[in-house]
Amino acid sequence: MHFDELIGHLGQHTVDGLSKGAIYALIALGYTLVYGVLRLINFAHSEVFMVGTFAVLILWNQLGVENNPPVGQAILFLVLGLIVAAVASGGTALALERVAYRPLRRKNAPPLIFLITAIGLSLVFVELFGQVLPKLLGGVLPDVFGRPRQIVGMPTIIEQKTLFTIGNTGITNIQLIVFVAAVAMMALLDWFINRTRYGRGVRAVAQNPETAALMGVNQERVIMLIFVLGGIMAGAAALLWSMRFGFTQNSIGFVLGLKAFTAAVLGGIGNLRGALLGGLFLGIVEVYGATLFASNWEDVIAFVVLIVVLMFRPTGLLGESLGRARA
Repeated sequence: MHFDELIGHLGQHTVDGLSKGAIYALIALGYTLVYGVLRLINFAHSEVFMVGTFAVLILWNQLGVENNPPVGQAILFLVLGLIVAAVASGGTALALERVAYRPLRRKNAPPLIFLITAIGLSLVFVELFGQVLPKLLGGVLPDVFGRPRQIVGMPTIIEQKTLFTIGNTGITNIQLIVFVAAVAMMALLDWFINRTRYGRGVRAVAQNPETAALMGVNQERVIMLIFVLGGIMAGAAALLWSMRFGFTQNSIGFVLGLKAFTAAVLGGIGNLRGALLGGLFLGIVEVYGATLFASNWEDVIAFVVLIVVLMFRPTGLLGESLGRARA
């Protein structure tokens, strides 16, 4: 136990947890949107995030990006990375919905079939990227079934520097960018769902699809929209992950997807603001737990906390469905 270390640097650990949890929250939005409308746990969403990280990596490799470019170039590379990651992840999510889930919906397949399909798609993506991308990147990528792992590094676009210090808590430029960008993206999505015409359609289908159809809401377009929006959020998370951690691998989405799903459940799956709260809470708990025990215990601690929270709050911390959400 390192209780004194945790208390002595509580502010620093909290800042680290918030920047980490903000990425979880962005990924969790994809789970929340799909579940809120379709009552479907899209476990393949973790690979949508993974595709975004590789899109960023391939773009930066093609552009010949080197470590610590000038400020103007760094901003350009980040903007291009965000666009490419959002397009790649959003397109992947839409393709999954059209190719895999839509035929199942038309045949009125039971929920278990959707779940098995999602898990199968996740493994297909992991193995596909493990076989194809080494030829593109000139290396050996890991396999999720125990063979040796090799992490693919990314260039450092922005050098991490401490911007200001409050007491013994230092806040770096990377931490600030990640947190502010993630919260801004989530606020924009929340505004879109709660304040726009398309958002009203999403909430209508989530609340009562039959009545929404009678009122002229095109359910298929709404479903396409939520998959694309979830993919875009995952693409943004992929860019922020690339900035903060600087690596990827074909199995990167597996654990992060579980963490993001945990965050969605903690906050109340089907609740956009709950995904934000759950992600930030999970990030802080992980950092606190790693400090108290050891870094290799953080995954265990995260899921133990999930179990404890759900024992007392089965619907999550907020527990409000997408169909009932209001600004």
